[in-house]
Amino acid sequence: MKKKLSLILVVTVFSLMVINAFAIQRFPKPEFENGYSQPAMQLPSPRSIILEYLDVVVLLVSLSIITWLVLKKRSRKGVLVMTLFSIAYFGFYRKGCICAVGSLQNITMGLFHPEYAVPLTAILFFVIPLIFTLFYGRTFCAGVCPLGAIQDIFAIRPVSLKSWVQSLLGMIPFIYLGLAILYAATKTDFIICRYDPFIGIFRFNGSFLMFAIGGILLLMGVFIARPYCRFLCPYGVLLNLVSRVSKNHLTITPTKCISCRLCENSCPFGAINKPTPLKTKENRNVIVRRVIMFSIITPVLIVIGGWAGSRFHGNLAQVNSKVRLANELLMASKNPIAESSLDVATFKGSGKPLENLYTEAASITRQFYYGGWILGGFLGLVFGLTLSSQSIFRYRDEYTPNKGTCLSCARCLEYCPVK
Repeated sequence: MKKKLSLILVVTVFSLMVINAFAIQRFPKPEFENGYSQPAMQLPSPRSIILEYLDVVVLLVSLSIITWLVLKKRSRKGVLVMTLFSIAYFGFYRKGCICAVGSLQNITMGLFHPEYAVPLTAILFFVIPLIFTLFYGRTFCAGVCPLGAIQDIFAIRPVSLKSWVQSLLGMIPFIYLGLAILYAATKTDFIICRYDPFIGIFRFNGSFLMFAIGGILLLMGVFIARPYCRFLCPYGVLLNLVSRVSKNHLTITPTKCISCRLCENSCPFGAINKPTPLKTKENRNVIVRRVIMFSIITPVLIVIGGWAGSRFHGNLAQVNSKVRLANELLMASKNPIAESSLDVATFKGSGKPLENLYTEAASITRQFYYGGWILGGFLGLVFGLTLSSQSIFRYRDEYTPNKGTCLSCARCLEYCPVK
C-alpha cells in the first residue's frame, strides 16, 4: 500500500513538473495553429492633424474678425458675439487646449531641450497672437482667448483700483512667467496647464480645488474685472510688452478727443490714461534727478533679487519629482524605521542605482541655482522699472488707452460721442 502511495506521489510530482515546464514555454505569447492572431494593443488615437490645423485656421479667422470689429466697426456688440464663440469653441469644445497661454511652456521646453519636438500648432498658437498684438494691440485678449472671454461675461459691477495697487498686483504675472519658464526649462512641470483655473470648468472634470479656484476668480471678476488676465496671466506679460509698440492700436475716439469725460470711468481695467493738466507738470530737472536715482537703484535690485533667488533655489527644486524622491530616500536612509512613501518603496523595488538618482538630482538642483539667479535678477529688474515708471511724468491733453494694459474690449467706444 505504501509502495502504491509512493508511486502515485512520484507520478503526481512528475506530472506537475511537466505541466509547469509547458507553462513556462507558453510565454511570452502562445503559438496557435488555428489561424488566430494576437490583436494589436489599443491606444487612444491622437487628434487628427487636419483638426489641429483647423484650430489654427479658426484662431486666425477669429483674430481677423475681432480686430476688424474693434478697429474698423468699433463695435462692442460684435466683440461680445466673438467672446461667446471663443468660450464655446476654444473653451468647451476644445476644452481649453491648445491655448496660447500654455504653449509658452512648449516653446521653452523646445529651446532648452532640442530633443523635444515642439508641435507646430503650439508654435503657431504662441506666435500668431503676438504678431496680431504687434500690429493691432491686444485684440486676442478682447474676446479670442477663452480664459479672458469667460471672465469678461462676469464683469458685471467692476470697481476701479488705485494705480499703485494695479502696479503692485501687476508684478505677480512676471513672477508666474519666470516660474513657468524655469520649471519648463528644467523639465520639471508645465505649471500653467496644471494650475489653469478654468480648465476644469471647460472639461467638467477638474478637482474640487481647481473648481474652487476657478469659481473664486469668476466671483471676484464680478467686482474686479478679469483678475486672472490682469494679475496672473504669464502670456499677458508678453502681450503687454509687445502691445506697447503696436502701430494701429485701438483709440477711444476716431478723431480729435473733445475731453467730454464720458469715457473717464468706462474702462473696468483702469487702462485709460487721463489728461494731465499743465499746472501739475513737474520741473524737468526734478524728473532727470529721479530717473538717475532709479537708474542706480535698479542694478542694485537686480543683484539683490538674483542673490535671493539663488538662496531660495532648494525650495524651488523641491517641485521636481526626482529631486523630491532623492531627498525622501536620503531621509529614509537616515531614519530606516520611519514609514516610507509609495515612491520610495517603488524606487527601492526597481533595483536602480541610488547613486545615479543622487547625481541627477544634484544636477537638477544646480540648474535651479543658476535659474534662481536669473529669475531673481529678472524680478529685480521688473521691480526697478516699475518704480521708475511711476516716477516719470507724462503730459497728456486727451484721453488715450494705455497700450500695454488695454485689452481692446471696446467698452470705452460706446461712451464716446465723436463719430
